[in-house]
Amino acid sequence: MAWMHPPVHRLLGWVSRPSALRMSRDIWRLNQCCGLSDQQVFVRGEPAVTDQVTLERLPTLMDAALLDRDGERIGSVVDLDFRPADGAILHYLIARSDPRLPGSSRWRLAPDRILDQQPGQIQTGLMGLDDLPMARASVRHDLLQRTQHWRDQLRSMGDRASDRLEGWLDDSPIDELRSESVRFRSDVEDEPREVSGPEVWDDESWDEPPSRRRREDEDPWV
Repeated sequence: MAWMHPPVHRLLGWVSRPSALRMSRDIWRLNQCCGLSDQQVFVRGEPAVTDQVTLERLPTLMDAALLDRDGERIGSVVDLDFRPADGAILHYLIARSDPRLPGSSRWRLAPDRILDQQPGQIQTGLMGLDDLPMARASVRHDLLQRTQHWRDQLRSMGDRASDRLEGWLDDSPIDELRSESVRFRSDVEDEPREVSGPEVWDDESWDEPPSRRRREDEDPWV
């Protein structure tokens, strides 16, 4: 559990986890911290001893509901990022669903984006979690983002191709070529044509085959 001072967004120290064997809890100051890992805090010196009732009176923003500009709940505070030198909280980590679920997404909420804070809730001017930068994306959210990115790329490519086709049709010389072809054909039809000889299909001008004419000259009785 984080021991914090919410009015100035500062981390003061840590509180040990509850135990079923004893009712007391141990508190360590921030300057007693020697190192951090994923699930452990290495401390030095003796802790201060307190009880659960006292800890419940301590103000905290952990597990507080995050409200949008309309007062609707859009997530909850599940973690924080701080500066070890003085404990200043750089941003809070927001989860949309149950933070205990593996692979859930996290969004970063800077303290300056908080409009009002009360025990158990934080008021902001956000329209939604998409207004916040993402710290970690779940597999589902990452897949949705990639799919949307691919759809936007395909839509953009289709729009560019359509614009190029429309521009090509507007600038195409098809109508000019068609008009030139019609004008050239009319000019050709208006020109006089020279007749160099008899028509090929004139039956009267056809000569008889030369082989038949030679046979008639050789044999007059035929």
